Amino acid sequence: MAEKRQTIFEHIDEIRRRLMYIIAFLLVTGSVGFYYANNILKLMTAGLHPEFNLVYKSIMEPFMVRFKLGFIAGLVATAPIIFYQVLAFLAPALKGTEKRILYPMALAMFVLFGMGASLGYFYVMPIAWTWLYSQGTSLGIIQILSATDFINFMTLFLLGFGLAFETPLVLTILMRLKIVSRKTLRDNWRIAYVTILIIAAIATPDWSLPPMLILGGSMIALYELTLLTARFWQ
Repeated sequence: MAEKRQTIFEHIDEIRRRLMYIIAFLLVTGSVGFYYANNILKLMTAGLHPEFNLVYKSIMEPFMVRFKLGFIAGLVATAPIIFYQVLAFLAPALKGTEKRILYPMALAMFVLFGMGASLGYFYVMPIAWTWLYSQGTSLGIIQILSATDFINFMTLFLLGFGLAFETPLVLTILMRLKIVSRKTLRDNWRIAYVTILIIAAIATPDWSLPPMLILGGSMIALYELTLLTARFWQ
């Protein structure tokens, strides 16, 4: 029996219900993050230079910093719920084959983003920050950085690494849709490498050399791994 098609108003009502569920979950997790903002900030600054200190420049900044940390923590905690709600909304409109592809790709997207952000946080950020700190020391100037600027920098840094690690997924989709072939990607590897290095430079908000090279090298490795595995399913 064919599934009953929903009207436009039923679709709108379903979107509203799913958005309300996401917002409710975000409010709860964001409130918990707001309460533990001090712990989150300590976690973000762990592993950086021992003389590293944050300052604030306006009376409202500490509150806004706590609010921003709570929102970021809530968004991270809510990400699986958001993924699930989006997939649950799209699932009825997909065929069996499309569903079998969608779910693994959604999981791969989540895992790859986590891998990229983890690499940026645990390995690249301490190196990048030490290198940047040494630039000021060599000039005889001291670092005074506001908490807001630091959080913005960290968010963009980890977001850049997370999104850059979606390279295998993007390549797989392009090859699956026959937009580009594995042979074309292999034959034009020089152009691909230059493009990857440009993306790595853009994704690194401080434009310092160490994180650019680490991110670019990681993306190139993922590029080659994707082409290698594509040999078995193309």
